Amino acid sequence: MLAVHLVSFYFAKLKEDPTKKVDRFLHAMRLHDDQLSDISTRFQAEMKKGLSAESNVAAAVRMLPTHVRSTPDGSEKGQFLALDLGGSKFKVLRVKVREGMGIRKGGVEMEERTYPIPKEKLSGRGTELFDHVSQSLKDFLQKKNISLEKKHPLAFTFSFPCEHHTLDQGLLLNWSKNFRARCLQGKDVVQALKEAIDRTGDMNIEVLAMVNDTVATMMTCGFDDQYCEIGLIIGTGTNACYMEDMRHVDLVEGDEGRMCVNTEWGAFGDDGALNDYITEFDRDVDAASINPGKQTFEKMVSGMYLGELVRLVVLKMAKLGLLFDGCVSNELRTKGKITTAHVAAMEEYKCGLKNTRDILTDLDLNPSPDDCIAVQHVSTIVSFRSSNLVAAGLAAILTRIKKNRCLRALRITVGVDGTVYKTHPQYPKRLHKVVRRLLPECHVRFVLSDSGSSKGAALVTAVAQRLASQKRQVDDSLSPFRLSQEQLQLVKAKMRAGLEAGLKSKGSSAIKMLPSFVCHTPDGTEYGKYLALDLGGTNFRVLLVNFKGGLQSSTRLYHKIYTIPLEIMQGTGEELFDHIAECISDFLDYMGMKNTRVPTGFTFSFPCEQTAIDTGTLVSWTKGFKATDCEGHDVVNMLREAIKRLNEFDLDIVAVVNDTVGTMMSCAYEDPECEIGLIAGTGSNVCYMEELRNIEKTEQKGGKTEGDKMCINTEWGGLGDDGSLDDIITPYDTEVNQNSINPGKQRFEKLTSGMYLGEVVRQVLLDLTRGGLLFRGHVTEALKTPGIFQTKYLSQIESDRLALLQVRSILQQLGLDTTCDDSIIVKEVCGAVSRRAAQLCGAGMAAVADKIRENRGLDHLNITVGVDGALYKLHPHFSRILRETTGALAPQCKVTFMPSEEGSGKGAALITAVARKTQEM
Repeated sequence: MLAVHLVSFYFAKLKEDPTKKVDRFLHAMRLHDDQLSDISTRFQAEMKKGLSAESNVAAAVRMLPTHVRSTPDGSEKGQFLALDLGGSKFKVLRVKVREGMGIRKGGVEMEERTYPIPKEKLSGRGTELFDHVSQSLKDFLQKKNISLEKKHPLAFTFSFPCEHHTLDQGLLLNWSKNFRARCLQGKDVVQALKEAIDRTGDMNIEVLAMVNDTVATMMTCGFDDQYCEIGLIIGTGTNACYMEDMRHVDLVEGDEGRMCVNTEWGAFGDDGALNDYITEFDRDVDAASINPGKQTFEKMVSGMYLGELVRLVVLKMAKLGLLFDGCVSNELRTKGKITTAHVAAMEEYKCGLKNTRDILTDLDLNPSPDDCIAVQHVSTIVSFRSSNLVAAGLAAILTRIKKNRCLRALRITVGVDGTVYKTHPQYPKRLHKVVRRLLPECHVRFVLSDSGSSKGAALVTAVAQRLASQKRQVDDSLSPFRLSQEQLQLVKAKMRAGLEAGLKSKGSSAIKMLPSFVCHTPDGTEYGKYLALDLGGTNFRVLLVNFKGGLQSSTRLYHKIYTIPLEIMQGTGEELFDHIAECISDFLDYMGMKNTRVPTGFTFSFPCEQTAIDTGTLVSWTKGFKATDCEGHDVVNMLREAIKRLNEFDLDIVAVVNDTVGTMMSCAYEDPECEIGLIAGTGSNVCYMEELRNIEKTEQKGGKTEGDKMCINTEWGGLGDDGSLDDIITPYDTEVNQNSINPGKQRFEKLTSGMYLGEVVRQVLLDLTRGGLLFRGHVTEALKTPGIFQTKYLSQIESDRLALLQVRSILQQLGLDTTCDDSIIVKEVCGAVSRRAAQLCGAGMAAVADKIRENRGLDHLNITVGVDGALYKLHPHFSRILRETTGALAPQCKVTFMPSEEGSGKGAALITAVARKTQEM
């Protein structure tokens, strides 16, 4: 008693300000911003734990994947039935989603009927509960004159924690909100509903989706606001969901796109994470609940408990003599006598104090004006703590989204539903203010859900149908790129036939099979200094290579790169070769070797007819070169003439080679089994060591010797120029070919090389956009611009380490405003185009390897391919698919791919060294 008198005496001094005694009494509930930031940080840690496969089972915050992968884009349409089960009543609805003319222009029409759930069903058998739901559904169909025979898609809002494995499946984890139906926990509630519908009979219902009310709220608001990616419920219960990057959702396979995660944040603190913020009143509420130790956060926040928290505080203060002169009525002692509706009424702006007096009077109390002020302030502190805690949770979600997307600022909308948010006069304003104070860099808009979870469930179903339809149409567009084993075997056979035909002296062949007059690969004894010139694209390289004779690691290489301007590439032949001579002069000056006549190899990466190793007549330009008066001329002579005109140095040009041959020679210096060269870059080509007896195009001095070999530059890019590949040519390839500088030529190269893959992708994206499947159907000027989608973007977009946010960033740099769904489709298109390219190269390589094996009469061949080119080296999947395809189509060959170091330049120097050594023997 002495303690009670001392407390009464102490607080009597504060009688002039009733709110101060409440502030002191409830100081633990008055949370400042540092505490809220701390709580937010703790919740972020709990979210991370719940998302991880390793810690999810033990996590208090379950972070349940919902399999909802997209928010509405306004193009959804259809008619759906919807069930909304989550409280003492449930609703059956007919929802019509009408497609609009533009984004967010569609509309939703709804008819609904509410059905009560008898109390005995809440705690009876699960079958009885769902039979009641199913019978009510049938009643709705009959009352609305909806056909029972016709098949109706149904969306199911089920507002209890469930573990989803698919969108139309959900295992009940636990009941809440006074539901206790037996024999359902751990069972699939969608299956339970389907079985009940079957028992009821005479209905044709297809349950397409089951979602939580929080998810449905987000989807409802998302239909009208494209930035809505968070759903929030603050009502009888509380929960939040948001769109999480798939790469962080361990419980679902795949890392493309986003998925809505149902946090089930009501359980935050069940593991003790909030113990230092829990008051004695929270512990009393928990102890008297039907689930002690569970839903800790929800019991501090939600409408089911706020009134009871206020009652317990007022009761304690009254017992201590701080209210009502120490009088305590039986009504005040009775659980549930102060509700959340009372809390809202007490905080009304104008008549809050009157409402407070009326509520207290109804509790058989005789409050003074100061008592009314104090009790109203208790209500304010309890509800303010609720909005503060919700703000801290939201701040955690917003921070996570912002970090996921690497943004400094975030614009986002939160869809909200729930009686506390809707009916409490001060709650929304307080919540918004605290969120913005905690995260000033985030522009957060709160939108109240219209028709809430029922409409949202129908929209989830509509979105799922839209995505499924979209996927089918995208798959149809990409199906021609997906080559079967039979098609690849056919390409291999056509390549083999082309190789054989190209070796003949008579008849025409799309594959040129040009002799290189390179008859030996390096043996490691090469010695001396050699100059190498490398022309094959927009850059020209000059190299000085110093071989040490058997000491590969001691080889020294010096080089400079020079640009070939477009006006030179497409000017006259004399201008081109004069520019090359000036570059060589600069390099020799740089190296101090202008007075030395260095043996030189010339890598010339264009189709040439050769009659000797140091002559090469240009057959045709490729790769954007169009210099006049070059085709049909010996490029070595043209270079020699340019050097004479400059008159500053002289060169001993020993060999002219293709870059593919140079690549093979470079790798053969390291690996004696290397007898094939492959370029997979701007262009596409292969060379290999062919038996001299099979080459009818050339006559060697001394005749053909059995077993002697010569490297053949296949120029395989011409495969298909005769129409042999028409059965795998897509309309997109046709468009690229027609718009190229050489229509009808290099058809295989246009399917496989870096110069064209980006343009093929652009044509596909253009077609999908025109069909309304990409970029909201908006064809931008950027998308209509040839060449804007460079092949390097394929490598970047397909990188496994690249998040979709970065994919979107690449596309936005190209002037393409994308959604997450757009980014997934673009990535799929890039993958289909690049995969086909790698498979076609693999089919061609299998033909070459099998030909070498059969030439040599072997059952099994071990051989190495020297490879160069950005597509092979930089694309994340090209090399693997190439290896796999080659292995599958040439099972009797073990083909090893060896990336070339310093490739064709070093190879040209080696050819020169080998040729010199051969001449000296």
